[in-house]
Amino acid sequence: MIMTVAALVFTISCQKETAEKQTQTEPVASVKNNTNETARQAPDPYNLDVDLVGSANSKGDIKFRQDPDPEKIITLDTKIQHLQGNHDYVLQRAVDQTIDGNCTSTAWLTLGLGLTPQSIFTNGGGNGHEELWRDISVAPTGAVFDIHFRIVDAVDNAVVLTSGCYQYTVR
Repeated sequence: MIMTVAALVFTISCQKETAEKQTQTEPVASVKNNTNETARQAPDPYNLDVDLVGSANSKGDIKFRQDPDPEKIITLDTKIQHLQGNHDYVLQRAVDQTIDGNCTSTAWLTLGLGLTPQSIFTNGGGNGHEELWRDISVAPTGAVFDIHFRIVDAVDNAVVLTSGCYQYTVR
């Protein structure tokens, strides 16, 4: 009987030790909902898939891509849905150089075709699509930013869609 109790205690302690080791070694994923709490870590830090959300069913997305070319051009394939029809909107971004996963910057820059701001015009159904781009050749390779985006009504500057906080690395 003593041998049975000893074997049981040994088995339980080994199971507990194995479970503790698994808990300590499992990576913790950083998940971002649409608040400014933690920046999303992209599998590819040079390219982002940005979700934009608004009220009701309005939404959008940005395919943020930087090809591995020496020109350092970012393409911003931007789609918006379920907004006011036949209307102009603009895409803006703000970056934080303090990399803490908390997008607090309010230094919004309107994006477009290089340095020229470009509107995104919606069709009668409230959907729009625009291929925007930005030259970031002044940014040093390897620089890291927390970045967030928003879509703003081009007429009254009302914010209609916002993104969460993302982390971006310059290629």
